[in-house]
Amino acid sequence: MKWCEISIHTTHEAVEAISYICHENGASGVVIEDPKDLYRVWDTEYGEVYELNPDDYPKDGVIIKAYLPVTSSLVENIEAIKEAINNLVQYDIDLGRNSVQVNEVNEEDWATAWKKYYHPVKVSERITIVPTWEEYEPERKDEMIVELDPGMAFGTGTHPTTVMCIKALEKVVEEGMHVIDVGTGSGILSIVCAKLGAGKVDAYDLDEVAVNSAKMNIELNKVSNIVTVKQNNLLENIIGQADVIVANLLAEIILRFIDDVYLKLKKNGWFVTSGIIKTKQKEIEERLVKAGFTIEEVLQMEDWVAIIAKK
Repeated sequence: MKWCEISIHTTHEAVEAISYICHENGASGVVIEDPKDLYRVWDTEYGEVYELNPDDYPKDGVIIKAYLPVTSSLVENIEAIKEAINNLVQYDIDLGRNSVQVNEVNEEDWATAWKKYYHPVKVSERITIVPTWEEYEPERKDEMIVELDPGMAFGTGTHPTTVMCIKALEKVVEEGMHVIDVGTGSGILSIVCAKLGAGKVDAYDLDEVAVNSAKMNIELNKVSNIVTVKQNNLLENIIGQADVIVANLLAEIILRFIDDVYLKLKKNGWFVTSGIIKTKQKEIEERLVKAGFTIEEVLQMEDWVAIIAKK
């Protein structure tokens, strides 16, 4: 099969929103070329060590490369992506250059190209994310290894929003808890919850590709007895209440279902949410408080925040 590569030169602020737009308009994979990765320094205790080639990165801003199958609807999908990106200005999102280039690539080229950007990463003292094609020896006996092959889904574990979600989940997930993972992507957060001792994890994603990817990774990590993955839109038609709900999504989407989260949490339940650019933090916090939550802690990495809220 032939694929179309859409290359969008934009800003760090717009990465999450544009990635989501591409995904919603048929993209089966996204690569993010961020020059900050060349100089990124993790906490002194954790980190990733590998060589990156500066020639693969832009001199300024960020380049997002999305891949769409070459079909009869390709032109319409590309135009829909361009229009949705341009509409982001109404949310005060800086688009930077906002230049778009389109190229045709072979499937075998794009399916493996992004792997050079993805290596083992320690996201906390206990948890290390390891891609399936990499060799890694645990450095301590109690280290939790999450094996991951994102495939065509989102969620490699290296983005600040995912890292903060994992650190937040370490703080709130206790033995036997029921967790709901909204927008599971590759399934990484559900797997982490299972390894942290959750008794039951329900993982949901609207995208069929993500559902299939999550199921594969859950099998790979041998937690299918704890984690169940289903296709679903946010918390629609979900019955019962959970101890923890985690959602690593865009701020605009989080705002849409905060009331549903409150209803689907048990008393004293936890809501862990990320994917929030710093400029949206106040709006999210105000909406959470209005719904009845108490803000317990805010984590920050680079321009992103994660919020731990309690019912």
